[in-house]
Amino acid sequence: MTYEFEGKTDKEAIENAELELGLEKDQFDVEIIEVQKNSLFKKGFVRIRVHVENDEYENKNQGKVFEDGQNPEDKAPKRNSGTGNRIFDDPLPQNDFEKTIVDFVSSVIRKMGYEITVEVVFREEKKLGLRLISPNFSILIGRKGKNLDALQLLANVFAGKIGQGDTRIILDSENYRIRREETLVRLAYNTADRVRTSKTSVLLEPMNPFERRLIHTSLNDIADVETKSEGEGLYKQVRVLYKGR
Repeated sequence: MTYEFEGKTDKEAIENAELELGLEKDQFDVEIIEVQKNSLFKKGFVRIRVHVENDEYENKNQGKVFEDGQNPEDKAPKRNSGTGNRIFDDPLPQNDFEKTIVDFVSSVIRKMGYEITVEVVFREEKKLGLRLISPNFSILIGRKGKNLDALQLLANVFAGKIGQGDTRIILDSENYRIRREETLVRLAYNTADRVRTSKTSVLLEPMNPFERRLIHTSLNDIADVETKSEGEGLYKQVRVLYKGR
């Protein structure tokens, strides 16, 4: 059995695993799969993958009586895609739709000539997140994430063709999406400072709809600054303007 846990440090993540599984740390194997450092807008975390032999978990809970009357199976950790100290979903596809999407994305990238492993990183209502693991991740991401966006668009078009158009597919690699969000939020605030100092406007680089919305949202509550999108097509530019108080 395999589970994933998260904590502020690897020690906290292991303690969370011990608490949830009801096991001692020498009763399972730990693999650190992701480390996110603290940044200006995001808190750091460590994500671990815990490998548990079935008999370890069963022996620990055999004959155990719980105060709430639940049996050991009811106390087994539930996988979910919430936030905080959470247990993550199984990275393997869990139904035909997930398998079809994973196979499609893998096939496209292999036909491009690159090695690839595709894992499910989260499941939410009407949303499925996939992680691309490849030694060629920099190429798959592309400049400003444009290759990743293109692959994501293909995945969503394919999802629509197989009758799952209401489910949004999110592709990521090497935590690019999170790092890009942090960069854009800093860019938004720095640009707002420039605009307020110069009392002029600044036109930002072309961005996709999600990135533009992030800029608009970040500066929405600054009273003397406003934003608007300019241009045509998918990649428009955001202009940050000084409007006074």
